[in-house]
Amino acid sequence: MSVRATTAPVAWRRRLSALRAQQRRSGPEARALVLLTALALALTCLIVLLPTVVPLNSLLVPLLVGSLVLGPRVLPWFVVLVMTVLVVAVLLRHGPITTLTEVSIGVEFLLGLLVLLMSFRRSRLGVAGFLGESMFVDLRDRILNQGGMPQLPEGWHAETSLASAGGTLFAGDFVVANRPSPERLEVVVVDVSGKGEQAGTRALLLSGSFGGLLSALPPAGFLPAANDYLLRQDWEEGFATAVHLSLRLDTGAFEIRTAGHPPAVRRTAGDGRWKVLASEGPVLGLIEHAEFVVATGTLRPGDAIMLYTDGMVEEPRRDIDLGIDRLLGEAEQLLRGDFHGAAQKLVAALGSKDDDRAMVVVTRGRD
Repeated sequence: MSVRATTAPVAWRRRLSALRAQQRRSGPEARALVLLTALALALTCLIVLLPTVVPLNSLLVPLLVGSLVLGPRVLPWFVVLVMTVLVVAVLLRHGPITTLTEVSIGVEFLLGLLVLLMSFRRSRLGVAGFLGESMFVDLRDRILNQGGMPQLPEGWHAETSLASAGGTLFAGDFVVANRPSPERLEVVVVDVSGKGEQAGTRALLLSGSFGGLLSALPPAGFLPAANDYLLRQDWEEGFATAVHLSLRLDTGAFEIRTAGHPPAVRRTAGDGRWKVLASEGPVLGLIEHAEFVVATGTLRPGDAIMLYTDGMVEEPRRDIDLGIDRLLGEAEQLLRGDFHGAAQKLVAALGSKDDDRAMVVVTRGRD
């Protein structure tokens, strides 16, 4: 038997399965279209027969419902249908065309135009309004889940806090953390160019990609690989800053690398003071073959490391070094050796509410 003969049934089964899946997806939309069409026609009849009871703007109901439940392929045609029956209702409707009638007609045509424009934008995504919103909510939740800290061994504590510009749900700052091995914790804090929802879509893409790189590469290879990945995207505004912590949970030894990002800071239990960990590197996505200088040290019992984005320390008309000094002073005042809730306290107390903010605090408990 030939290979073609044996593979043909498999191909047909796959094609049949795809068609059935498409039918299942289109079934609810087709039923919604039939119901909305019937509602539009019924309202048209009532507008013609009972003009004093059923107003012209009642056709806004199927139009608005259709904008929520119909997909981008069907929605434009439904809008045309509603506008057509509106014209028919005006022509067959008894009584004079008053100023109020003209206003109602204008409002419905304007709304129909807005729905059409919205459907053209949705066509890039290919889903209806409710489904598209649920997809973005799911993606946002995935970003937040990736920023959650993995379970750490006894004696270690880590927490994160994120806040977006203006309180929106999508932000350009995000955190990715994982334990590629029992003795290693890898954390990266990223600030994507732009703010709030403008940077949210790029953050959605980068969070998944950076999560894969973080778990697959040695510590020294992550930022170069992330830089190469961003260069390949060829975005008009495709740069990002990042700070990467690689921590040995068995010994407390750590490595810090930054890419155009505010420096990490460390608290030593001996004097209780926070100090800057100097490390250097260019912004991700701008320079090929970038090199990143590493800062090393050891977290001893009672020590802590803080990673953050520039929204925590940068404000208009204020030098970033002054912002870092304020952050260190606030950390000494707010925390005083108690690091539970530290990230949330600092995000609430510092930074600009018009900028995205992210904070990570990793501490080693006392023996």
